[in-house]
Amino acid sequence: MQEQILSNAQLILRDEVKTGTLLVRGGKIADISFGNSNLSQAEDLQGDYLLPGLVELHTDNQEKYFTPRPKVDWPAHLAMATHDAQLASSGITTSFDSVALGDIAGDSTRVEKLDSMIASIVASEQAGLNRINHLLHLRCEVTFPKMMAFFERYIGNEMVKLVSVMDHAPGQRQFPPENLGKYRDYYQGKYGFSDQQMDRFIVEQKANAAKYSDKYRRQLCEICNERGIALASHDDATLEHAEESAALGMQVAEFPTTVAAAQASHELGLKVLMGAPNIIRGGSHSGNVAAKELAELGCLDILSSDYYPSGLLPAAFKVAELDNGYDLAAAVALVTANPALAANLFDRGELKTGLRADLVQVHKHELMPMIRRVWNLGQRVF
Repeated sequence: MQEQILSNAQLILRDEVKTGTLLVRGGKIADISFGNSNLSQAEDLQGDYLLPGLVELHTDNQEKYFTPRPKVDWPAHLAMATHDAQLASSGITTSFDSVALGDIAGDSTRVEKLDSMIASIVASEQAGLNRINHLLHLRCEVTFPKMMAFFERYIGNEMVKLVSVMDHAPGQRQFPPENLGKYRDYYQGKYGFSDQQMDRFIVEQKANAAKYSDKYRRQLCEICNERGIALASHDDATLEHAEESAALGMQVAEFPTTVAAAQASHELGLKVLMGAPNIIRGGSHSGNVAAKELAELGCLDILSSDYYPSGLLPAAFKVAELDNGYDLAAAVALVTANPALAANLFDRGELKTGLRADLVQVHKHELMPMIRRVWNLGQRVF
């Protein structure tokens, strides 16, 4: 088998950083040793960091390439290729491409593009066109009347490895009763509703929530638990939300909006996922809890690039620089080992013998960590 020896690297292991050498054979990590190799075929990484490929659980980055401008449909295979290349250049070697099953508005672009988007993700992966490994994350809007029809259409696809349960109804999760003014401002601005149209929209959304939310949430969780598919809650805001999510068998708490919900989720065994942009920008763009505050409390488990792929690696390094209990190894685990384990992927996420040789070489420049090379299964993709 083809071998590659990467030496004189700062290996970011699960619990420590050590100077060492990594041997890649047949797409997997064959050996790890500490110190530098004297073999002539060894590559000198000149003291750069070598870390596992980043694992992204939640990105809808692909959407903007399928519809780069309003009313512009871009060829699906070209859209997917651009999305894939951007992720690879960001050090992401496993991506859970997030697709929305249903939306707060029934005729949205997300609904219209759903079939073509999923088809292109699956086709490009099966054809071997992608630089990195793409999987599917089904984001299920439980207030959407036709959501279960979409879910039943796609849940049998072997690329579906994560399902999240969303409820964007007024008075729920991200928009609790005391924030209905914020709800009005957000959706009225997004859709250009008049005051009367917005009033009707709120009534309709509340009715859908009352009719579908609880029923769909329980059906989704039951099916995913039976199939062994990882489940994530979304925008939990209270202790009761966290307790419900844990009772339904969820493994990830996506973007909890309050400290109370995040701490409760963490204590109940759910892995708390926050956005890398939240770390980079110093807080939430929507006014919810800051990810750095959760890091200070020790209940930050996973980072996701969400809408900005190149922010994932810098966010992990920034967590390690902030005043909290995360050293560099623990901070890098937020974007490697932790998301991999939370999604039941046990073959990646660490520099460990026998695991996939998904690797990222990073030079710590004074301005930012610079990605020099990326490998997927031992093959260089950037």
